[in-house]
Amino acid sequence: MTTPRPGRVADLLNPRNSKVLLAVMVLYALYTLVPLVWLVINATKTQAGLFSSFGLWFADDFALWDNLSQTLTYRDGIFLRWLGNTLLYVVVGAGGATLLATLAGYGLAKYRFPGRRAVFAIVLGAVAVPGTALAVPTFLLFSELGLTNTPWSVIIPSLISPFGLYLIWVYASDAVPTELLEAARVDGASEFRTFFTISIRLLAPGVVTVLLFTVVATWNNYFLPLIMLSDPDWYPLTVGLNQWAAQAIGAGSQPIYNLVITGSLLTIIPIVVAFLLLQRFWQSGLNAGSVKQ
Repeated sequence: MTTPRPGRVADLLNPRNSKVLLAVMVLYALYTLVPLVWLVINATKTQAGLFSSFGLWFADDFALWDNLSQTLTYRDGIFLRWLGNTLLYVVVGAGGATLLATLAGYGLAKYRFPGRRAVFAIVLGAVAVPGTALAVPTFLLFSELGLTNTPWSVIIPSLISPFGLYLIWVYASDAVPTELLEAARVDGASEFRTFFTISIRLLAPGVVTVLLFTVVATWNNYFLPLIMLSDPDWYPLTVGLNQWAAQAIGAGSQPIYNLVITGSLLTIIPIVVAFLLLQRFWQSGLNAGSVKQ
C-alpha cells in the first residue's frame, strides 16, 4: 500500500486548505440535498399551494396525506401497478445480473483458461460503452424476436452488468485466497460446494456492492423501457411518472403536479432505505477493491 509523502499530508492538514475543503464539501452537500428537501416540502402542498408559496417552505395547508391517497388511487391505482413492475424488473433483472456477475467474475479471477486476457479486454470495452448506445440495436433485435412490449424486453438486457462483473473479478482476486480453495479441493469438496460454502461468504461485501449498483441502475432505468414498452400497464415508475408529468403540462389536461411530486418522493424512498441499510457493505466492498495490499 502506497504511503503518502509527509509534505503532502502536511498540505492536506493545513488549516487554510482544510477550510477550503470544508467549504467545497458544504457546497456539494447543499447541491445534493436541496433538491431532496424541495421534493419533501412540495409533496406536502396542494395543487394551488405549489404556485402560491415559496418552493423551499411549507404552504398554509398540509396536504401530504391527501396527496399520498390521490397518488395511490389515481387512474384506478396505476401507480401501484408501476411500482409492482419496477420491483419485478429489479428483483429479476438486478438480482439476476448480480448472480451472473458474481459467477463470471469469480470464475475469471480464480480459474486459468485460454482466452482469459481476451475476455478481460472485452469486459473492459463493454464497461466503456454507454447503455443508451445499445438501446436502439437492442430494440431492433427484440422486435425481430417478438419480445417488445413485454417484461422480458426490460429484464433480459438488465441481466448484463459488465461493470459488476469487473468489480467482482477485481474483488475476488484478493478476497478469496487460492490456498483456501486448494485446501478445500484436497479435502474432496467439489467446485460448487467450495463456491457456495466458502467463497460466497468472502465475496459478500463485493456482491452487496454490485447488487446496489444494479438495483439503482434498474430502478432508475428510463430510456430502455421507454422505447421497449408501449403498454402503460408494463411501465416502470420512471416512465409512468414521466407520462404524468407530460399530462400535467399538456394543453386541456387536468394539472396533476402535486401527484407527480408525491409520486417522485415515493419512488426514491426505497433506494434511500437500501443505501442506508447496506452502506457499510458498499463502503467495505469499494475499499477492498481499490486498495492493493
